[in-house]
Amino acid sequence: MDSLDPRLPHRRSNRRLWLAYAGCCALAWCLYVLAGSEFDRGLDPFWLAVYQATTTLWAPMLLGVAVWPVARRLHAADNGTAATALAHGMAAFSFSALWQAGEFAVNAVLFGTDHAGAVLVAGLLWRSVWGLVVYAAIATAFTAVLQARAARAAAVHAAQAESALAKAELSAISGKLNPHFLFNTLNSLIALTRKDAAQAEAALLKFSSMLRYVLDTKRGAEDRVMLSDEIDFLRDYLALEALRLGPRLRVDWDLEERVLADELPPLTLQPLVENAILHAVAGRKGGGTVTISARRNGLNHGLDLAVADDGPGCDPAALEPQPGQRRGVGLAALKKRFALDYDGQARLRIHTAPGAGFRVDLFIPQV
Repeated sequence: MDSLDPRLPHRRSNRRLWLAYAGCCALAWCLYVLAGSEFDRGLDPFWLAVYQATTTLWAPMLLGVAVWPVARRLHAADNGTAATALAHGMAAFSFSALWQAGEFAVNAVLFGTDHAGAVLVAGLLWRSVWGLVVYAAIATAFTAVLQARAARAAAVHAAQAESALAKAELSAISGKLNPHFLFNTLNSLIALTRKDAAQAEAALLKFSSMLRYVLDTKRGAEDRVMLSDEIDFLRDYLALEALRLGPRLRVDWDLEERVLADELPPLTLQPLVENAILHAVAGRKGGGTVTISARRNGLNHGLDLAVADDGPGCDPAALEPQPGQRRGVGLAALKKRFALDYDGQARLRIHTAPGAGFRVDLFIPQV
């Protein structure tokens, strides 16, 4: 199929090049005709100007096509400024000689060799000069096109390399989230087996469902899941945590029905909920409330998510990493993920203060 042919962009680029060349040739021909026409003297001077423009310009216009492979070969060879200039100089003299040979041949056919020879001798000097000038103009234009293509190709290659690096880093970050979640959940299950074997069995069933979700989304850094699937996974996780924490864990859901089909990276909400449980619920005798909300952004129709708790909060300055201090993998990985993913359009904002709880706002653009 043409749409899958890697040569298609190159063909389209060449098509545009030759359309532009034809347009320049047509413009030069029209300007030549206008310069030689004297409309106040009737149509005869006009037709004479048309004849002169055609017989004068047909040769350099056709020869200009042959300048393209010459310019392309010299540009690809990159033999240095001096060698390239010398090669272009020889090509320019050849261009001029072929131009005059073409005109001589046409004049010889139309008017005889004597007339053709006289015209050649009369215009030898100025046609030689004009041949060099025209070749220089065409070669310069073609070289500029080749340099622009090379610069564009280099930019594309650099962007592809940068994208590949970002994807590799994003895959590594996504890989951090899953083992982190599994390790903490297994710790909870181990603690539960010591307290209540029946509840531990129920928790293992939920955990198997959660594990299937994690494995199903372990396909690549660019994986996307529906918000409804992420919420179902989160409900299983919270149910498992409720077995351990009991009534101390309170959850408030605030979900708009219309955003449940929106897409987001898997395991986006779970690390945030886990942090909220760790800092606002598990360590407090009276427990705490975790609020999970999902809404449509009114300005750009993206997905607004938020995970908040009514815990003790903290000084925002304490979120900055200190030398030798270990940071939570989940929040740190999410920050990096949202810095790399969605071409930098996704956002993660933290709102907290001592005694004011902790809130993480996410914005995820939707196609």
